[in-house]
Amino acid sequence: MAETYDLILKSGTVVNQDGEGARDLGIRDGRFAAIGDLSRASAGEMIDCKGLHLLPGVIDTHTHMREPGLTHKEDLESGSRGAVLGGVTAVFEMPNTDPPTIDAAAIADKVRRGHHRMHCDFAFYVGATRENTKDLGELEMLPGVAGVKVFMGSSTGSLLIEDDEGVRNVLKAIRRRAAFHSEDEYRLRDRMGERIDGDPRSHPIWRDATAALMCTQRLIALAHETGKRVHVLHVTSRDEMEFLAGHKDVASAECTPHHLTMAAPEAYEKHGVYAQINPPIRDASHREGLWRGIAQGVVDTLGSDHSPHTREEKSQPYPKSHSGITGVQTYVPIMLDHVNAGRLSLQRFVDLSSAGPARIFGMANKGRIAVGYDADVTAVDLKRRETITNSWIASRAGWTTYDGVTVTGWPVGTLVRGHKAMWDGKLVATGQGEPVRFLEALGNF
Repeated sequence: MAETYDLILKSGTVVNQDGEGARDLGIRDGRFAAIGDLSRASAGEMIDCKGLHLLPGVIDTHTHMREPGLTHKEDLESGSRGAVLGGVTAVFEMPNTDPPTIDAAAIADKVRRGHHRMHCDFAFYVGATRENTKDLGELEMLPGVAGVKVFMGSSTGSLLIEDDEGVRNVLKAIRRRAAFHSEDEYRLRDRMGERIDGDPRSHPIWRDATAALMCTQRLIALAHETGKRVHVLHVTSRDEMEFLAGHKDVASAECTPHHLTMAAPEAYEKHGVYAQINPPIRDASHREGLWRGIAQGVVDTLGSDHSPHTREEKSQPYPKSHSGITGVQTYVPIMLDHVNAGRLSLQRFVDLSSAGPARIFGMANKGRIAVGYDADVTAVDLKRRETITNSWIASRAGWTTYDGVTVTGWPVGTLVRGHKAMWDGKLVATGQGEPVRFLEALGNF
């Protein structure tokens, strides 16, 4: 008797742990149920995917959705809408909201806000403070928590632990891998005079590569001392990349599409304050250092650092202008364009965008196209050329630094646990998002 599935994706090129090949995908009850030739099977729905590559669902482990408190520029619904329109099936969201996500009540509130309102699956970081350090070991194990986030350098919001003793106490308190914004706050304070009013080109001079390296060196020393795992977010310098290569026992590393794509001073000359983000866009030699880190396997994950602000907030004269750019919706198109340009293979992209996040953060049933795993799929047309426009952006911010950029490679479908969230540019099944589960905290679900 022929097998029956809820959905069959027919004749696509499946990219998973054993390479690429033409296979059908059978989905039942939100999970992959069969991979192979399903020509004799039946299904409630069949989608012809000939000419498409079917990737494990892209996971963006670094976003700022601004809810609660800052919803004039983004919220969980609009941000996740941008995610699925851009081919992203799950997001991790940062704690620097208003109020910040620093206790069990705030975490539960965010999970409640996201459940079946967000269009993709989700998890939330809990922010480390001096006051909640003693509770982090329990907070990081709550349902829907991706881990602890520590700001060692100041950015948007009030969360900051800049000293070694404070970071040491955080590391002693936790069991899971913690994520870090790594810029040396003391050096940033000392160099504030390097900022030039009205000139965002001075942003990477003030927040220089030395500040990033100094902080990362301090962080890795503390990780070795305490025997804990750390994830260095948005690495921006060749110096950090070379340093991290020698400390992969305790440290994983993230790069962002914008740091891999743009360079100073050209980005600031073209986009002005709209290219301003922390840590900053640096010169081309640092960008090439990041690409070397990807080629050498030092980089474990990609994250968009989606950090929207309104045009009014961005358009203030530097340095009053807010730091941050939109990114979750353009993550996949920009990186597929890099794939087509030969800067990385499609399988390396999969490693960085799905398998890597699942491995680094211990995600349950995600990150692979394999029987028993959540049926998260990013369907892409590697040959499709499209021009990114502000009008396409779902974010409440309503803009992207890639406005007018033509790319080769485009997301045409987003499946979240077997539900079509987006197909051919249109939202299909809305509000299906659920909390991501993590291996180290399964007992709490």
